[in-house]
Amino acid sequence: MRLHWLALLPLLAACNSTPSIVNEGTVSRVADRPARDTTALPPPDTAHTKAVSATSDTLRVARQQHNFSHSKGPADTFRLVFRGPSILEGTGEFTITAPGGQVIFREMLTEPDLEAALVYEMKTPTATRAEREAFVLRRIDRFFLPSQFHTPAVDRKAAFPGGVENLDQATWKDLQQRPDAIRFDYLKGKEDRRQIVWSPLKKQTVRLR
Repeated sequence: MRLHWLALLPLLAACNSTPSIVNEGTVSRVADRPARDTTALPPPDTAHTKAVSATSDTLRVARQQHNFSHSKGPADTFRLVFRGPSILEGTGEFTITAPGGQVIFREMLTEPDLEAALVYEMKTPTATRAEREAFVLRRIDRFFLPSQFHTPAVDRKAAFPGGVENLDQATWKDLQQRPDAIRFDYLKGKEDRRQIVWSPLKKQTVRLR
């Protein structure tokens, strides 16, 4: 009888070990598998999608072709683009682009920069919104009048102004020797009458005042 039990021991050992192997393999595969997120994502909200236009806020554009960086040949492009939610809340970008496409001058002009001179035309203590808007639009439309371009840019006998950023005596003297240099004048604000010119010596636009 004892021998009979001894003969059955290997078979019992084999049966007891099988569940252990299967369980270990199952645990290993579950651990290796990433957890699955069953949370449903909300559908994309396209109800409030707004069309975007690069020129939707452009209110006024003034453009003029005129020689500036060179006295002869293809002209430079003078451009004033006024953008904003309204005429009285906008900003103007004044640029000069050389014939080759390089922007050689850029300045931002606020709405007050264009409106301030209205005070000299007012016949009453205050101006209406319509009057203010009309004045700003007129300033933009007339920003590049032919009378604002001058040759020579610098009089040969004029004294060096000094105190002007980016202007040194060498540049001033070089411009005095160039009777074909072209100057552009424009008004910023109420009384800030600016003058700019292309300097071949510095290869950039400089202010004269």
